[in-house]
Amino acid sequence: MTDATADAAGEDDPPPKKATKLPLLIGLLLALLGAGGGFYAAFSGMLPFGGAAATGGAEGHGAEAETGHGATEAQGDGRGEAAGATAFIALPQIVASLGPVTSLHHLRFTAQLEVAPEQRAAVEALMPRILDVLNTYLRALESGDVEAQGALIRLRAQMLRRIQMVAGDEKVRDLLVTEFVLN
Repeated sequence: MTDATADAAGEDDPPPKKATKLPLLIGLLLALLGAGGGFYAAFSGMLPFGGAAATGGAEGHGAEAETGHGATEAQGDGRGEAAGATAFIALPQIVASLGPVTSLHHLRFTAQLEVAPEQRAAVEALMPRILDVLNTYLRALESGDVEAQGALIRLRAQMLRRIQMVAGDEKVRDLLVTEFVLN
């Protein structure tokens, strides 16, 4: 009889509930939607950091130079609109061999210098020195230096610094690379 009583008592108890995964799936879906929305907001420029804002700052003279920074320069030196003016000086094409003489790697490089209009004549007078420093630097490179990830950014910064050492920081504002081809 004890067995019959135990069986009767076991039949009355409901079976144990299975753990449901619905809250976990809803939480995961909401997290993915939130991450996607945050990425879109940052990339589209809705937030002060991320895609559009970072791209403008990385290019050097984006919206910051047109609004806040340029206005400060114009007020500070009394030249008015001349502070925002820019002139460009085209550099001739440079072809440099990379690595040993037997290597078939050549770098074809073309760029322009961004200068203030009143400094244009002074920078053009220094063009032989500028070309010398660029040729010397580019010919000292190896193919691994050029093929590395992020190499163009690093090389551009190095070349700009060398040009500014020759011409002066106040004369050359930026180096704009227009052609950088490895053959």
